[in-house]
Amino acid sequence: MLSNPTADRPLSVWELTSQIKDLMEAAFPAVWVTGEVSNFARPQSGHCYLTLKDDRAQLRAIMWRGVAARLRFDLHDGLEVICRGRLDVYAQRGSYQLIIEDILPRGMGVLELALRQLREKLAREGLFDPARKRPLPPHVRRIAVVTSPTGAAIHDFLQVLGRRWRGADVLVAPVRVQGEGAAGEIAAAIETINRLNERGLEQRQMGMLPSFHPFDCLVVTRGGGSMEDLWAFNEEPVVRAIAASRIPVISAVGHEIDVTLADLAADVRALTPSEAAELVAPAAEELAAQLRQIEQRLAAALRGRAEAGRTRLDALARHAAFRRPYQHIFELARRLDELDARAVRAVRGRMRFARQRIDTVAGRLESLSPLAVLRRGYSLTQRTADGQIIRAATELSPGEEITTRFASGQAISRIERVL
Repeated sequence: MLSNPTADRPLSVWELTSQIKDLMEAAFPAVWVTGEVSNFARPQSGHCYLTLKDDRAQLRAIMWRGVAARLRFDLHDGLEVICRGRLDVYAQRGSYQLIIEDILPRGMGVLELALRQLREKLAREGLFDPARKRPLPPHVRRIAVVTSPTGAAIHDFLQVLGRRWRGADVLVAPVRVQGEGAAGEIAAAIETINRLNERGLEQRQMGMLPSFHPFDCLVVTRGGGSMEDLWAFNEEPVVRAIAASRIPVISAVGHEIDVTLADLAADVRALTPSEAAELVAPAAEELAAQLRQIEQRLAAALRGRAEAGRTRLDALARHAAFRRPYQHIFELARRLDELDARAVRAVRGRMRFARQRIDTVAGRLESLSPLAVLRRGYSLTQRTADGQIIRAATELSPGEEITTRFASGQAISRIERVL
């Protein structure tokens, strides 16, 4: 560092900036600062650039890509945050900035904010829409369970299922249900079960697995815990895998008060793993009681049908058609004879009426016929060249040839003079 700079020996801009940089970084190796995020930007490099401000000042800040990748929530303008970092002087601009090493939302936990932001995002995409949820089948034969093989959840599920219904096969897909990487394992297990289901159905259609039965439902479950313990079921890959499943999904995560995004995306939410087993399988005693009721109703219905049939048969046996089987035929034959006579009379009447009308029309046509006029002594004169009827002598010229038609025959004349 140069001491006592003078007019003869001044500091360069770089030297002065370097001294300020050394002093500032030494004085503020670590600092906590709170403010509102503004001018937030995250280019393709992955670094985050923002400005922290309050009502009287503002501070440029940067968060390198490695730190930004570990964020559990999304930064945006207007968010109140608390940042831990160190001050750095950007010599090229002669400005200072905060290098953020950790950042927390102010007034709200990191997980709570991340959960709210992801829930709003997925809700906008329709992943929680009730219209896309499917009902569970009334009876199941194959169940896939995605959970920890050593946890209490699978124990409770299998215990309740075995007590209620022994007619279902259970496939357990072992995964971690908390900690780093748990969400990826859960999502991968859901996708793998769906692929196995589709492949089995295709092979059954080709005749390779004729006895294959697809999974009727898929259960995603674990026992209770803190928000951090259940966080894997709030992560986006798990929620999207549940929403994309072609198999109906039951989510049974935590206790009754725990509501995860997996619960919202699933077709059915169970409050506990034990309730999930109750939802997928009927109680054998209840089913047996229903079958007994159906058996009794079926027997009563059959007895009623038999009695009704016997009563109807007796009524038919007493019917006149059986006591006098030809009576109806005779009545129909007599009716047919009557209709035949009426038809003959009607046809004859129509023929007389038609003949009268024909005679009338023929008389009218005869009276209007030009030949009838000719028979009364009149004649019809036409120009021979074009057949035009001549109505006045003025229509003729000397030398023209005319044809005169009589009641019998015709004559051709030539005009000598027109008077």
